[in-house]
Amino acid sequence: MSGDTRRLHLNAFLMTPGHHDAAWRHPQSQPHRATDVTYFQELARTAERGLLDSIFFADGLAIWHRIGGNVSGGLEPLTLLSAIAVVTEHIGLISTASTTFNEPFHLARKFASLDHISGGRAGWNIVTSGSEEEAANFNLDEHLEHGLRYERAAEFVEVTNKLWDSWADDAVVLDRTAGVYADTAKVRRIEHVGRHFKVRGPLNVQRIPQGRPLLVQAGSSEDGKEFAARYAEAIFTAQQTLSDGQAFYKDVKTRAERYGRRPVNLKILPGICPIIGSTEAEARRLEDELTGLQVIDYGLAQLSSMLNTDLSGYPLDGPLPDVLPTEDDVNGNKSRFTLVSELARRDRLTIRQIIARLGGGRGHRVFAGTPEQIADQLEEWFREGAADGFNVMPPILPTGLEDFVDHVVPILQRRGLFRTEYTGRTLREHYGLDRPERV
Repeated sequence: MSGDTRRLHLNAFLMTPGHHDAAWRHPQSQPHRATDVTYFQELARTAERGLLDSIFFADGLAIWHRIGGNVSGGLEPLTLLSAIAVVTEHIGLISTASTTFNEPFHLARKFASLDHISGGRAGWNIVTSGSEEEAANFNLDEHLEHGLRYERAAEFVEVTNKLWDSWADDAVVLDRTAGVYADTAKVRRIEHVGRHFKVRGPLNVQRIPQGRPLLVQAGSSEDGKEFAARYAEAIFTAQQTLSDGQAFYKDVKTRAERYGRRPVNLKILPGICPIIGSTEAEARRLEDELTGLQVIDYGLAQLSSMLNTDLSGYPLDGPLPDVLPTEDDVNGNKSRFTLVSELARRDRLTIRQIIARLGGGRGHRVFAGTPEQIADQLEEWFREGAADGFNVMPPILPTGLEDFVDHVVPILQRRGLFRTEYTGRTLREHYGLDRPERV
């Protein structure tokens, strides 16, 4: 590797039937197991067999689009990850949780518990939530303004960090003879008073194995990138081209330096939906098969949501409307709006073609090919300054994950790009990150 000691980081992003929106209709998927804990335990063990850094469950607080057209609902991910923790030993366990519809103490306690249960493998994907459907489930008629959500998120993270630091590592004395369980001088109130939160503390969970959970972020708007540069240790992001990936990578790493951080301590993992075949033609056939299984009404509703525009009255084989909102008009997922609208304009796609292009990854890159071709793509982005690793989004589960683990990972290992054994115990160690000192 010419002296290059960098290694890829690989996260498996798990959704019940797989990431393609037609996966649930494919005979290789198992949509009937959406609430079957053993199914997700099996997926986690497959990812661990492949020596992946982590698995990840996204989460939302509403059911979007049309419930009739795809698997909707499922298990609450922190509860699920606790069940996965007890049947795995190494794989990191990352879950989304919203800073808009939770309280810092509540989430700090949950993630601290997961970190103890797993022996130091918890990660938090920090989101501000992006839809009015979620707001409507929490006493609101409309969603909080985008900038305000990120302001609240910043204070939320500051509070959770203080809570995780409220116990010193050696606070528990456990002196039975003297009758002293903990040194009270090493367990402190945080006495936080801010614009959004007032929290006394301390946390009612002892200091966790990792010190703090791994902090992940997934927004790519201006507010999102600034937030990530300041707080995140890993970013799940979406870019369609190598040049876009390089620009994002350089932008966020530069912003991190302005906060006094070392860029190497912020890992950028673009999403990729790899459609794998033993030949390129076989991979293309699977891609076409999935496209043919798409529920158009579902895809149209999803696209309308992404673009903040009701497209139901427009011809499927015609272009997008000439006039769309601007990113400034969008109060939901701004970066995904821009990605999708620019993709459609650049490639001059019809609405039907956009639905097909988004089917595999909802804006993340989809690549169909042989294991060797998939590995080539990952290596190129990694070596050319667009990625520190990847958020792997199998189109169909469980087969897509099995194919990646059994056929792509060995190629990456032979090229010296990926580990051949776990050398650490915690999620932070997998990502090459130090355990934070108590502040």
